[in-house]
Amino acid sequence: MQPKKILVIQNKRIGDVLISSVIANNIKKVFPNSHVTYFVYDYTVGVLEQNPNIDNIISVREKELKKIPNLLKTMRKIRKGKYDIIFDPYSKFQSRMMCLSSRAEYRIGLKRAHKTLKLPFYTHPVSFLEKRSKNCGKAIEDRINLISSVFKLENPDYEPKIFLTSQEKQFDALAEVKKPVIMLGVLGSTPQKSMPYEYVSQLINYITDNYDVSILFNYAPHQKPDADKIFHLCRGKDQINLDIYEDSIRGFIKLMNQCDLLVSNEGGSVHITKALHKPTFTIYSPYVNKEHWSSFEDGITHDSIHLLEEKPDLFDSFTLEERRRIELNPDELYQQLTPEMILNKLKPFLEHHLKNVRK
Repeated sequence: MQPKKILVIQNKRIGDVLISSVIANNIKKVFPNSHVTYFVYDYTVGVLEQNPNIDNIISVREKELKKIPNLLKTMRKIRKGKYDIIFDPYSKFQSRMMCLSSRAEYRIGLKRAHKTLKLPFYTHPVSFLEKRSKNCGKAIEDRINLISSVFKLENPDYEPKIFLTSQEKQFDALAEVKKPVIMLGVLGSTPQKSMPYEYVSQLINYITDNYDVSILFNYAPHQKPDADKIFHLCRGKDQINLDIYEDSIRGFIKLMNQCDLLVSNEGGSVHITKALHKPTFTIYSPYVNKEHWSSFEDGITHDSIHLLEEKPDLFDSFTLEERRRIELNPDELYQQLTPEMILNKLKPFLEHHLKNVRK
């Protein structure tokens, strides 16, 4: 029998792509000799590199794929690839059209439980789970369910993994930096996932006022002016090192692997840090569904805060229209997720991990 050719389509952001790597890690248990290809946006490739369960990566530019001529060209390329199995955790127009035209024997994708697809995009449509049942978070469970709904999967591995080369493990940009080192995700991947700057600076001030640590900032390269604005609002500038910064995903992975913990807005950096087995404290945007993304939180190694948990009644009064408006501009809710509220949960997390370096 010929080895199975398998394609996973995950056209989304860094965290989504890393989470979807569990498909490769598990499908290799079902088909050990299979050839697994990932189709992703170019800026996410770093979280998949060196994964022994991924044999090939097709990367595309997000804006280019959204152009219909390029999408049609991509569909033809996928069809020529003659894949036996396609997994589509992305499940949007682009990926569904790629599935539809692929002629793959197994086309497995996610859909809303109450919706019927208008076209036969998938041979095996799998409904999103109603709710999470494991500590890995619903997003990971949904992806494992894509496999187990169609193929027999024993002892699933729910943990996304980052694989580093021996050379990457030896990377040490922190040789001259005072330890421990905290990575601060000062800005979210989008404005909707970013806290007010003055709130971020107050959290940093608490850390530098109370702990003898070094702080690094993480942000996207185009966010440098915004990161500088936050820095200028901070008191303990002598403990903040802006010179040590990596502008690529792989670079961040190597750097984060040398840091001691992460405090960050929710996003790809959190999932990377968890895959590196480093402690994380996550601040969720008010509109993000925590049930989907709060993987492996135990209140000790990984903890978080979400406005919904602090003020549950606040959300009950919102109409669907108001929720959509808030997702586009969550600033008014972010204002209610105050530094004092965050510190109530952040303080015990920091004390657990940094008690030996208290000032």
